[in-house]
Amino acid sequence: MFVKVCGITTEEDALVAIGMGADALGFNFVPGSSRQVRPSVARDIVRRLPGGVMTVGIFRDELKETVVETVHEAGLQAAQLHGRESPEDSSWIAERVPYLIKVFVAGDPAIDDLERYSATAVLVDAHEPGSGEVFDWSILDGRERGRPLILAGGLNPQNVAQAVSVVKPWGVDVASGVEASPGVKDPVKVREFILNARDSSASLEQTDEFFDPDAPRPYDWRDEW
Repeated sequence: MFVKVCGITTEEDALVAIGMGADALGFNFVPGSSRQVRPSVARDIVRRLPGGVMTVGIFRDELKETVVETVHEAGLQAAQLHGRESPEDSSWIAERVPYLIKVFVAGDPAIDDLERYSATAVLVDAHEPGSGEVFDWSILDGRERGRPLILAGGLNPQNVAQAVSVVKPWGVDVASGVEASPGVKDPVKVREFILNARDSSASLEQTDEFFDPDAPRPYDWRDEW
């Protein structure tokens, strides 16, 4: 079970998440978010991380050039698009970063056109990401999945096992569910979340890995312009 801890704001929280077994860390670049970090801050954290960890930049309705430039500046491996990015812009970004995660709000019919977005994986979230809101997981039951599915939206140590049982996702994503306060992770909650997610997925058939956490950092796309 792929586990991503999102909303990392400090090196301490990053190392705690990794130490507890997280596969990926998310850095939020959405203006106004309580978990927003500057690219330079993310870069300073990423450069001190051990190998084997996927690093992801979170964006919402950002200019495509800014997304790629930020991923490069911070030394990340993936872009996660939370807004209304068009298939054309998503594909443009996908060509310039190692991995692309496209986010859809639960129930959004646009997910049926996933192939047009050139995403490595799809993440399904609640209507207000990072709010702790839970959506009806049953709407994903039986849905055809052309890409690895990452489940988000109000997950926490108490409900992640049930969510995994219902949805049977490839991975799970958590932010507010493991926090002591917005942007500050609680080590106990992080540990419990990861243990419960992994225990509940032990009987699931696992898909081949789609992400290589040791993939090279992005090249400087500006050299091609």
